[in-house]
Amino acid sequence: MKITLQNLGRRFNQEWIFRGIDYTFSSSQSYAILGPNGSGKSTLIKVLTGQLTPSEGKLEYTVESSSIEVDTVYSYVSIAAPYIELIEEFTLNELLDFHFKFKNYLSGYDAKSIVNLLGMEKSANKGLKFFSSGMKQRVKLAIACCSDSKILFLDEPTSNLDTSGEDWYLNLVKATSSTDRLLIIGSNQEKEYSFCDEKFSITSYK
Repeated sequence: MKITLQNLGRRFNQEWIFRGIDYTFSSSQSYAILGPNGSGKSTLIKVLTGQLTPSEGKLEYTVESSSIEVDTVYSYVSIAAPYIELIEEFTLNELLDFHFKFKNYLSGYDAKSIVNLLGMEKSANKGLKFFSSGMKQRVKLAIACCSDSKILFLDEPTSNLDTSGEDWYLNLVKATSSTDRLLIIGSNQEKEYSFCDEKFSITSYK
C-alpha cells in the first residue's frame, strides 16, 4: 500500500501548519514523522488517516495500483495516539471484544494472547476507568499493533510509559511487524523511532 502526497498543505485559520509536501509512504517500510511539540506531526497524521481534510494539494491511497477512496481508508488503518480515547465504561475483555468486531486479529493473536501480552490477566474484567495512564497506553498500543491492518500509525507511542513500558513498546512493535505493513510513527524522542527506515521532518514544510 502507498500513500502519495502532492503539494499537500493544512492550515488553521490563516496559519499554515505545513505546506508543499511531496512525499510517498510505501508498504514494508517504517517512517518517523519528526518535529518538536506543536510542529504539526499529529495534524499530518490526522490528515493521513482521513480525520482531517487537506487545505490544499492531493492525497492518494493505492493498493496494488488501485486507488482507494479517502472515506474507506479507515478500514486499512489502525492507530494509537493520545487523542484516541478508550471506552472507559468497558472492561478490558469487553473492549477487545468490541474492537475486534470491526478489525481482524493480526495472525497469531486473539483476545487471550493480547491480555497475556499486556500482562493484565488479573485486570481483564476490571473497568478501564480504573486503569492507570500507563496501563491505558499499553492497551491502546496493543490493540493497534495486534489489528490486521495495512497501515499502523503510532503517535507519541511512549506517552505515560515508564522505562519498562518503553522496553515493552519496542518489543511489541518488533513482535507485530509484518513484511507488508506500512508503519508511521509521530515522535520527537529517538527511542521511539530509532529503528525506522526513513525520517521525515515536518519542519521542512513550514
